[in-house]
Amino acid sequence: MTPNLRWQPNPPPQPDPWQGGGPQLPGWLEERLFDQRIVMIRGPLTGQAASGIAAALLTLDTAGPEPVQLHIASSGGDLNAAHAVIDVMDAMTAPVHAVVTSEAGGAVLAVLAAAERRSAYRHARFKLAEPRAAGVTGTADEVAAAAGQHLRELEEVVLRLVEVTGQSRSRIEDDLSAGRSLSSAEARDYGLIDEVVGKGA
Repeated sequence: MTPNLRWQPNPPPQPDPWQGGGPQLPGWLEERLFDQRIVMIRGPLTGQAASGIAAALLTLDTAGPEPVQLHIASSGGDLNAAHAVIDVMDAMTAPVHAVVTSEAGGAVLAVLAAAERRSAYRHARFKLAEPRAAGVTGTADEVAAAAGQHLRELEEVVLRLVEVTGQSRSRIEDDLSAGRSLSSAEARDYGLIDEVVGKGA
């Protein structure tokens, strides 16, 4: 007597936490990048993605003092997630060199600003925009407390951008409110990055 066999669909693939929630890379490619001390932020920076990125950075930091390359292709994400990555970067012994490969915006700009060296490919784009707060539910007091915490974290982002760019605080705040867009060359002149990589840069 044969047992009853039921077909069960495979569960949907989960986003790779090292890749910022973007399309998953083949395992062999992830390993090759990791061997080259490259960590990627791809797609929206979520809390789950930040945990994986932080773990990768910590692992590479303990493996040796050579620079870690953080490749960024993200239009933004959660501010708490960005701070989770930034805290690890600030604690690392190995320097982090960030490279914007296609875009960087919102909360991810704070991660970019935390890197020791910052560069971008010639056609990368930047979006100065206020980072989003994670969805908050609860009582009025709980929502108010969360809003206050978000404003304090947003101020940290502004101060970090002021420090790395040399722009005034009022200009940074105005540009974030307006959602100003920058090309790579404009981002270099603004102070967001140190150099533009590629021919014709």
